[in-house]
Amino acid sequence: MSSKIWLSSPHMGGNELKYIHEAFDTNWVAPLGPNVNGFEEDLEKYLQVDSYVAALSAGTAALHLALIECGVTHGDEVICQSMTFSASANPIAYQGATPIFVDSEEDTWNICPIALEEAIVDRIAKGKTPKAILVVHLYGMPFKVDEVLAIAAKYNIPVIEDAAEALGSTYKGRKCGTFGRFGALSFNGNKIITTSGGGALVCNTKEDKDKAVFLATQARDNAPHYQHSHIGYNYRMSNITAGIGRGQMEVLDNRVEARRAMNAFYQELFAGIDGVTVFTEPNEDFFSNHWLSAILIDAEITGITREDLRLAFLEDDIESRPLWKPMHMQPIFADAPYYGGIVAEKLFDNGLCLPSGSNLTDEDRARIAAKVKEVFGK
Repeated sequence: MSSKIWLSSPHMGGNELKYIHEAFDTNWVAPLGPNVNGFEEDLEKYLQVDSYVAALSAGTAALHLALIECGVTHGDEVICQSMTFSASANPIAYQGATPIFVDSEEDTWNICPIALEEAIVDRIAKGKTPKAILVVHLYGMPFKVDEVLAIAAKYNIPVIEDAAEALGSTYKGRKCGTFGRFGALSFNGNKIITTSGGGALVCNTKEDKDKAVFLATQARDNAPHYQHSHIGYNYRMSNITAGIGRGQMEVLDNRVEARRAMNAFYQELFAGIDGVTVFTEPNEDFFSNHWLSAILIDAEITGITREDLRLAFLEDDIESRPLWKPMHMQPIFADAPYYGGIVAEKLFDNGLCLPSGSNLTDEDRARIAAKVKEVFGK
């Protein structure tokens, strides 16, 4: 029987064990140590700008700390891209704030600059200037950075980049995660590189990083006894986990190359099938790591729906997944304000994420291609 083809599975490089063994040999197994420092330095070097990185337990923790540092508190409002995973929006609720969801645009599937400004103007008219704009690089595709940053600057609202899916992606040659006041990275098991679980906060200043680390280590004051003047969190990455990350950083460029090769494979596979569009960059300013490759299916042209293809893949033990269900359509956020049209809803209705892992084989690709040709009768 053929093995399961996963949507996006972990892919070890081999040197991870070297760093883990070093941690065991030196008894550095606590949430601090040489691997944590080294992983942060590796990330700072990779991002290629003056940035300061705090390694944390999850990308969600990074977003939460970013919101705290932006002063978001109970009763505030935060603009959030609707087309995203719930981990983008949940930290807003952690702070007792209200998410203001904004629709996507069709080029990058990310936050629509037009709807973004409409939302800001309307919230200000209602007496509430949003405390932050949380925008996502969906599936590794950079958002429209210039337009979003210009709007944010116009209204003096800080930008928090959810770059959880976008390590290795660039806009105009600059790495995603470095454009906002803060950027959040994720190293979850399905991400482009993994530490099994983990994340990082990208900061513009050492002061912001130091505050993040302080909050992430239970906000213990500088005193000989345990004294706390702020609410703290247990959000720091462990030295063992960071060791996995150090080994993964050595193969990051290869992982990006392999994911992009999968996207090219899908572009070729679907090239002759009318009504199917492979998600790719709108122009040369955008460089996506293609963490996940995705397609849109126009059922009126193909006679095949997104669900038809997903279920056909499932029969052959090939994992695929609908696009993220927009946050404004989620039961938990049913009462949250929403601005824009139905772009995100249409993407959800017609989009499918395809197996995209960097460890997929020629045999895996042949199985995927055979199933696609069977379903579409090509």
